[in-house]
Amino acid sequence: MAPWDQFFREKVTKILNEKSRVIDIGGGLRVSKKKGNRFDPERSWILPMLEKVNYLIMDSVPDFSPDIVGDIHKMPFADNSEKAIICLAVLEHVENPWKASEEMHRVLKPGGYCFIYVPFLYYYHAEKTYYKDYWRFTKDSLPVLFKNFSKMEISPVRGAVGTLIRLSPLGRFKLFENLGYFLDKVSGKLKTNQVSGYYIFLIK
Repeated sequence: MAPWDQFFREKVTKILNEKSRVIDIGGGLRVSKKKGNRFDPERSWILPMLEKVNYLIMDSVPDFSPDIVGDIHKMPFADNSEKAIICLAVLEHVENPWKASEEMHRVLKPGGYCFIYVPFLYYYHAEKTYYKDYWRFTKDSLPVLFKNFSKMEISPVRGAVGTLIRLSPLGRFKLFENLGYFLDKVSGKLKTNQVSGYYIFLIK
């Protein structure tokens, strides 16, 4: 298992085992066929853990039947009210990611968890009538964007070769994705800052 996949599994498991209520902004876990705009069967390992959790999806539009319709810039929750937030591949699509970060911090309880993914080297991927595509995030930007949190752990996703493959038509195939990881590992490219993006685990 690639280190970023291990990080993802470890942090999602921690959140769902330790927090009884989770707000998934944008439905990025992709574990629900009934709500959210995408479902990923490879994440079926998450489903048993959701049975013990009040798992709610918040989206900015009602089109995909979220539990909560809300704007990440002004979230419909009281200060210090939420136990955990998941926000995967959302911040590049919002007009003001700094305000969004402040809002996630505001609504979390002290000691609350926040798990985020942001892209760095990734293709333009707006979706007409749903969201635009504004931002990319370097490693240097993350401590600035999430400066209000008390703890931050970061895992880069893919190395330079894997990222190049991901951006090409070959990125659709698992075989080439695995090849990219192997080449990055043996060449030392996993230690560069030329990555697809970052998983970030935050504690308020």
